[in-house]
Amino acid sequence: MTGLNGDFIPPAKPVIGEAEIEAAVRVLRSGLVVQGPEVAAFEEEFGELVSGRRCVAVNSGTSALQLTLMALGFGPGDEIIVPSFSFAASANAVRLVGAEPVFVDIEPGSFCVDPEAVAAAVTPRTVAIMPVHLYGHPAAMDKIMAIAERHGLAVVEDAAQAHGASLHGKPVGAFGTAGCFSFYPTKNMHSLEGGMITTGDAGLARTLRLLRNQGMEKRYANEIVGANMRMTDVAAAIGRVQLRQLPDWTAQRQANAKFLDSKITGMVTPPVADGAVHVYHQYTVRVRGDRDAAQKRLTELGIGNAVYYPTPIHRLIPYLTQDGTPGPWDLPETERAAAEVVSLPVHPSLSQADLERIADGANLAGGAR
Repeated sequence: MTGLNGDFIPPAKPVIGEAEIEAAVRVLRSGLVVQGPEVAAFEEEFGELVSGRRCVAVNSGTSALQLTLMALGFGPGDEIIVPSFSFAASANAVRLVGAEPVFVDIEPGSFCVDPEAVAAAVTPRTVAIMPVHLYGHPAAMDKIMAIAERHGLAVVEDAAQAHGASLHGKPVGAFGTAGCFSFYPTKNMHSLEGGMITTGDAGLARTLRLLRNQGMEKRYANEIVGANMRMTDVAAAIGRVQLRQLPDWTAQRQANAKFLDSKITGMVTPPVADGAVHVYHQYTVRVRGDRDAAQKRLTELGIGNAVYYPTPIHRLIPYLTQDGTPGPWDLPETERAAAEVVSLPVHPSLSQADLERIADGANLAGGAR
């Protein structure tokens, strides 16, 4: 596919290089392909990214969220505070354990959950807060943790898009009761598919290990009712290769974002909060005018783009009330973001020429009508 001024620039470009292929083949030849030494090594190495926390590898980011809520014992009658401006998996995990998501609004700058909205949503049924580090920007964890401590709530960080992000020097995934990461192919690092749970609680880590493996630590010695949400050793081997490259890829994403910030004037570029390290899973701008026209123009220019997310979770069919309405939620910043945002390419495979085309295209598209 080509645009008016050159080859199409994809919005994301997963990396599967020779090192990843060699790692996968090595594991396949070993015969130890599920829940073996590669998984254990990946867990240990990933711990270095989250201040030495215990890590439990699973088969997806959604499984990471669901298993964490299961391990914490949440279920029917419980409420968990979740931003509506996120991927549906955030709220799906809540519903999958029988609890109820309570949707709250976001901050206009970071696109992450608004701590004031969180504080206002706490009720006697609230058991946890699930901040989402959206697009790679850390949520305001200092304020969120203060709310959680005041009310005795668990904090489950949805860090699916934020590998290596931090706030005031502390990495995401190291603040709350647990952190949940995704290794889907378009994430900043991947394992083809997979997830990781991080926690400072040894008891919780052991429960998570039981839950992911049919309730067993020793074969056929089932201790609790569990699921099959194990990570394969093939996935772990690929994840280990990717993890070693993550720092360089993150630096490149940040450099790409800095260039785009300096050149784009036709759209509102993403701000970064004081003390925050943004890892730019997505470079998400706001379109001042007609977003559909802007996206059409970008596509004509050969610049990949996408909207994450056009429909807030509380407006998705599974979360509507019985009469088909979105319910009582008053989320003006969520609605505004869903109507205005568009994500542009920021991945580390972009060339300087690509970046210049993206900036020029965004400025042209920003005036599209």
